[in-house]
Amino acid sequence: MSVSAEPQVRIEGFQEQFRRAEEEIGKVIVGNDSIVRGVLVALFADGHVLLEGIPGLGKTKLVHTLADVLRLEFSRIQFTPDLMPGDIVGTHVVHTDEDGGRVLRFQPGPIFGNVILADEVNRASPKTQAALLEAMSDHSVTVGHTSHRLPPPFFVLATQNPIEMEGTYPLPEAQLDRFFVKLKLDYPSEASLHEIVERTTRETEPQVEPVLERDAILALRDTVRAVLVAKPVQGYAVRLTLATHPESPHAHDLTRRYLRYGASPRGLQAMILGAKVQALLDGRSHVSCEDVRSMTLPALRHRILLNFEGEAERVDPDSILNTILESVPESPE
Repeated sequence: MSVSAEPQVRIEGFQEQFRRAEEEIGKVIVGNDSIVRGVLVALFADGHVLLEGIPGLGKTKLVHTLADVLRLEFSRIQFTPDLMPGDIVGTHVVHTDEDGGRVLRFQPGPIFGNVILADEVNRASPKTQAALLEAMSDHSVTVGHTSHRLPPPFFVLATQNPIEMEGTYPLPEAQLDRFFVKLKLDYPSEASLHEIVERTTRETEPQVEPVLERDAILALRDTVRAVLVAKPVQGYAVRLTLATHPESPHAHDLTRRYLRYGASPRGLQAMILGAKVQALLDGRSHVSCEDVRSMTLPALRHRILLNFEGEAERVDPDSILNTILESVPESPE
């Protein structure tokens, strides 16, 4: 069913469901409205989220609250240096059958859930981090010679601390690319700090009600996919992506100076899918250039790699992307 069939009904239905989820999460999470929206955008676009922020900003609480609001199965995996791949995907365990014989049966790991919190993902070894790769891209895991499908919807939210890097294993580029968006949590404002204290130091804390379930989420994802993207708007997204590649004729001067590699095609896909969600939230069945711009930083900031000069000068990838957004025209010159 395309958006052209009863478009207004589907758009309004999407807006209503999205708004209800935002409001429920907002009962618990204070001062991070843009982060809550970014997480929900990724959920409905069928992508995964990397949350970055210092400890104590509510990253884990946000994921817990999201699972409660969505009425989905929640699993938490605490990443540590001694965590093994089998601790994530599961392993074969010896069982005794009815005849007294011993048989090997697969015991699913915590990855077999709907909302997966990969807490402090950069604290585990690269071998263990790689165990997430197949699950995030193919929605399945392979143990031995057998592949096991993961239950839809499958949504990974990974957290990492950008400051304490000692004893950590930074995510490799291939794994970073699997994340639909990277969202940065800022320190709360003074007003937000007051609100946090008032909500969390009383006899009872705010509780949320489940407002969405599995079938509704899958249906809303279909609605997102049906949103139209005109060729000129798509061309604008393509030029933004190419502007991050030093060897491209569309490359910005800062790109050539500070970047080693630009964003992958997955970054372009994330921009377009996220822009489709933004269009629906704005009551439209087609994507605008403004929708694309709103998704550029979260979709590309973790997909561009600084060169030696960029690392030495501690250039913020966001500053390069903001400059690209200011310089790339909506229409080709």
